[in-house]
Amino acid sequence: MNKNLTSLIRALLLIGTVVSLFFVPWPIVTTWLTPLPDTVQQQIEEATRSHFDGMLVYVQQGEHEAQIYTSGWHDRDNKVPARPDALFKIASISKLYIALATTKLVSDGHVSLDDTLDKLLPRLTHQIDYADKITLKMLVQHRSGLPNYTDTPDYWMEPPASMEEKLSLILDKPADFEPGTDYAYCNTNYLLLAEIINTTLGHSYQGFIKERILQPLNLDQTYFSLTEVDMNHLMGGYYVGVQSDIKGNNYGSMIASISDVGRFIRALNDGAAFAPGEQAIYSSIYEFEHGGLIPGYQSLAEYHPDIDTVVVQFVNTTDFNGYEWNLSEVYINRIVDILKKKP
Repeated sequence: MNKNLTSLIRALLLIGTVVSLFFVPWPIVTTWLTPLPDTVQQQIEEATRSHFDGMLVYVQQGEHEAQIYTSGWHDRDNKVPARPDALFKIASISKLYIALATTKLVSDGHVSLDDTLDKLLPRLTHQIDYADKITLKMLVQHRSGLPNYTDTPDYWMEPPASMEEKLSLILDKPADFEPGTDYAYCNTNYLLLAEIINTTLGHSYQGFIKERILQPLNLDQTYFSLTEVDMNHLMGGYYVGVQSDIKGNNYGSMIASISDVGRFIRALNDGAAFAPGEQAIYSSIYEFEHGGLIPGYQSLAEYHPDIDTVVVQFVNTTDFNGYEWNLSEVYINRIVDILKKKP
């Protein structure tokens, strides 16, 4: 090979290496490689010292009483420390509640997992591609092929308030794929599931969830709207690059305490959330843990069967490019590793 060409290739490879190193998310790598501290409390204090405004972690192991760890700020502007009883916008963790409500609707005989969208919501038949092929089960499992309404450009700048306004963002648009042939996480699926519950029962899905899930499990710190809560009790939400607290922005999220979410995850995994026959239905259609992300709030709710432990993590700092989300995943994994090291 020509020596000049060889030198050029080596120079280009060197430049490529330097450029790639420049774009490596070193804080994430460094956090991952740092030796584990001895305790969960030490870990979340490091997280809020280095990255996040505030952090709550719920740990419930076996038959032991739950522990809630706090660090950072509940209200950054007024220097109010993070509090264990704070309310938090749980975003897509709410999909677990809607999937369970759908399971109960199926178990009650109101609908079937094989019912198609044109039967369940006939008014939408001519405005949604493949409405005659998309089944209830496909909606729950994110296999419908529907466009995701939250992918609309600038959606989070001024999100619509009503279900009809949200749905209008994807009506008459082509499907992303033929139903059942692929998977794509899609908030439209759960918007439609909520409307199916509303239409089938003739009253709100929120009321159904309260009656059939929240009340039996004594989850009295779980809500569906900002109008239901004391705003001082709601943990502040912060977006990188935005100075003000954005907790008052209404994105339509469910709201709950970390204790309520932890107890719900335990009930979902140990069977206490199910009436006879429901657990088999649910386990065939959806998962038993989830994450949630909206501006200002990110959450992860997990169950680890090998140590029989529920771990829920709330972080009130988010950003545009997902960097903070990746960090939160690193931290919950480190917290689980700390728990596994304990006798």
